Amino acid sequence: MKRELNLVVSPAEAGEPDKLKSVVAGTLKVDKDRIFQLNVVRHSIDARNPRIRINLSLEVYVDEKPETRGKPHFDYPFVGNKKPVVIVGAGPAGLFAALHLIELGFKPIILERGKPVSERKKDIAAIHGEHLIHPDSNYGYGEGGAGTFSDGKLYTRSKKRGDVRKVLEVLNFHGAQDEILVEAHPHIGTNVLPRVIGSIRETIERSGGAYHFNARVTDLILENDSIKGVILQNGERVEGIAVILATGHSARDIYHLLQKREIALEAKSFALGVRVEHPQELIDKIQYHGTSRGKYLPPAAYTMVEQVGDRGVYSFCMCPGGMVVPAATAPGELVVNGMSPSSRGGKFANSGMVTEIRAEDIPKEFHKYGILAGLEFQQSVEKSCFRAADQSQLAPAQRLADFVSNKKSSSLPETSYRPGLISSNPADWLPGFVTARLREGLLKMGRKSNGYLTNEAIVLGAETRTSSPLRIPRLDDTLEHIQIKGLFPCGEGAGYAGGIVSSAVDGERVAEMVGQLYR
Repeated sequence: MKRELNLVVSPAEAGEPDKLKSVVAGTLKVDKDRIFQLNVVRHSIDARNPRIRINLSLEVYVDEKPETRGKPHFDYPFVGNKKPVVIVGAGPAGLFAALHLIELGFKPIILERGKPVSERKKDIAAIHGEHLIHPDSNYGYGEGGAGTFSDGKLYTRSKKRGDVRKVLEVLNFHGAQDEILVEAHPHIGTNVLPRVIGSIRETIERSGGAYHFNARVTDLILENDSIKGVILQNGERVEGIAVILATGHSARDIYHLLQKREIALEAKSFALGVRVEHPQELIDKIQYHGTSRGKYLPPAAYTMVEQVGDRGVYSFCMCPGGMVVPAATAPGELVVNGMSPSSRGGKFANSGMVTEIRAEDIPKEFHKYGILAGLEFQQSVEKSCFRAADQSQLAPAQRLADFVSNKKSSSLPETSYRPGLISSNPADWLPGFVTARLREGLLKMGRKSNGYLTNEAIVLGAETRTSSPLRIPRLDDTLEHIQIKGLFPCGEGAGYAGGIVSSAVDGERVAEMVGQLYR
């Protein structure tokens, strides 16, 4: 007999199969030996109180052998001779659009401005060791997009927009851990993601799809308000029945191209600020109420948000047991981001701490750029940060409590940021209104979370790539651009997603619409 059961247990009971089996047997009032198997369907941690509990959804087989359940499986047909669809960008949106197009019987042609993931690793190493940024191959550009070398968090609130479960199953099918199908906040890790991305490419190529690396798009092929394809930097024309634009939120040249070709853009709010890094042990003590984490609980994470005036100050992309990395996509800029390996076993925890930026917040000096004012303002902060770092990829940093108190830090603690730190007050490279909001927001957070506001932690910057300052508007019914037939803006760069899963879901939605319109 198969039974479905929801339980609230201790971390030790959840972590020890025999103990969990005893709890289940007691709950069902059956002999322990009658339970053939337990399958965990859902797992989440409730750390709101000192008595930490684990919420489990289980499948229990009593007096019955369990059903044979294999890993998720997908059969992709060969589409090498089918109608071509051009996909600009090989991030989550582009890759999942390509996979679904194959399911629908179309040939995806993926154009990626950067390099394959194996070659991309060398350019990333050069950022850390030599402070050299390749403009088309870095943490933001290259196979898999910014998600390849990221924390790999798969949690999203955009569940009404598409099939999140399918996205997780596709990732699992291509090599991601089985746990992502169970955990309430699934996570792959920066050490596993490159293998998953490589496996997805193998599927696409085996099915007859085409990949082109070092293929930066410099122009669009337009005829009578319809798109027929794109032109690459080498002059090559790549044509298809439709073009999916999935370039990510950092492809500023694409926004400039769209403006040049008089293709509609919309300004939208975004956020910027700093990244905060604490010792992971300190975050564990705060989140787990001073108790030792032990072997049954994972490195603790946190989410914080405060209102300062009518603007939010909030944590973003929190990475337990992770590291801070240099994420600029062009020379002369300094941007930081965070990531974690699958184990989340590092000494430090880091998170973006940012404030909302609306159109009315952007200084008047940038208004001359019109619709691109937010984009230019964002880039100006990155350039200012680069100058504060003595024209290098050293991160300007200050101790956290000193930053909130506006005191100079006489020294800086150990950090996960490999290029190194340079002592600098963020007030010297962030706009004054941003600094003021961050200080007030962090002060409020420190009052609510005892121990968070400490000089054991540092702020370093700049954290600017939370999302794009622009949206590429599209029609609600067809998902095509409001002006150009056959052009499908998609993912974070289009302003319709935020993160790996929501971008993947948006890629699938756009591919589905291409199928409906062009089948």
